[in-house]
Amino acid sequence: MNIPDLDWKNLTFSYTKTDYNVRCTYKDGKWGEIEVSDSEYLPLHIAASCLHYGQESFEGLKAFRGKDGKVRIFRMEENAKRFIRSAEGTMMAPMPVELFCEMVRKVVKLNERFIPPYGSGASLYIRPFEIGISPLIGVKPASEYMVIMLVTPVGPYFKEGFKPTKVCMSREYDRVAPKGTGSIKVGGNYGASLVAGEKAHSLGYSVMLYLDPKEKKYLDECGAANFFAIKDNKYITPYSESILPSITNMSLVELAKDLGMEVERRQIPVEELKTFEEASACGTAAVCSPISEVHDLDTGEKYVFSTDGKAGEVTTKLYNKLRAIQYGEEPDTHEWCEILEVD
Repeated sequence: MNIPDLDWKNLTFSYTKTDYNVRCTYKDGKWGEIEVSDSEYLPLHIAASCLHYGQESFEGLKAFRGKDGKVRIFRMEENAKRFIRSAEGTMMAPMPVELFCEMVRKVVKLNERFIPPYGSGASLYIRPFEIGISPLIGVKPASEYMVIMLVTPVGPYFKEGFKPTKVCMSREYDRVAPKGTGSIKVGGNYGASLVAGEKAHSLGYSVMLYLDPKEKKYLDECGAANFFAIKDNKYITPYSESILPSITNMSLVELAKDLGMEVERRQIPVEELKTFEEASACGTAAVCSPISEVHDLDTGEKYVFSTDGKAGEVTTKLYNKLRAIQYGEEPDTHEWCEILEVD
C-alpha cells in the first residue's frame, strides 16, 4: 500500500484530497447502486433544489487506526439515524441505515491508505451529505436526490488541541429559530452561525455560546457543538428543541454514568454558569473542547472555569476514555465501534 507523504502529527482540521468518493442516487422512488468516483466535482443542474431551496443535509463521523492496527468506525449507525431525521426534516428521501453503513465501509476501504497511523492523534474524517438534484423553479421538494460520501485525514478541530479556550456569548445572535431546523444537521444552521462565529474570533474567542432563541435565558449550542458542564459529580447538558443531538455528547453521557456520575439533561439558566466546576463543548470534530472562561458580551460578566491552562479533571477523564475506546486502547464495552476488515 502506497502511504501518502503527509505530516500526520501536524494535520489540521481541513480538506486533503484522497483517492475516491462514493455516490448513490435516488430516482423513480428508489435508491440505485453505489458508484465510485475519483472526481472532486459534481455534475449539478443550475436549478437543483439544493442550490435554491436548501434541500441539503450532512453528517460527520470518523474512522481510527487502532493500537492493534485495526480500523474502527465509531457509531456510524447513530449517524445513519440522524441522517434520516435530517432528510425527513427537509423533505428529502431518507437513506436506509444499511445502505448508509455500506457506503461508509466502502469509502473507508477505498481510501485506506489515508487513515492516519496510530499514535499520530489524527483520524479519517467521513463526510456524508445529501442534496436535492431535481431542477426546480418553485418551492417544493425534489424528486431526485444524491448522497455523496467523501473522506479526508484530519487533525484537531481547534489548533490549541485539548486545551481550555475562552468563549463568548451574546443575545444579539440566534443560530436557529424556535422549533426550526436546530435539531437536524443542515447547512443552513451553519451558514446562519458564520457572522456570530467571526465576531467571536475577531474578539479573541474560539466560539460563540448561543442562548435559547425564544427567551434568551438558557444555554443552547456552543458554536457548532453541544455544551456540557460538571458540578457536584453531575454531568449537566442543555435540553432544547433547537439543539442538534450530538453523538459525542450521547457517548459522554454513557461514560459519565459508567463513572458513577448523575446525568441531567435540562434547561440551564445563564446564571447557573457561576456554579459550574468545569465546562466544555463536545462534538465529532473536537471530541471535547474544554472552556476556560465564558464572557457575556452584553453584561460584561465573566464565568471562569480554569486559570492554569489545564482542562478539568472530569472532562479530561471523559475525553481520554472516549479516545481510548476509539483507538482500541480500552475495551469497547458499549460496542460502539465497528472493526472494518481492510487489506
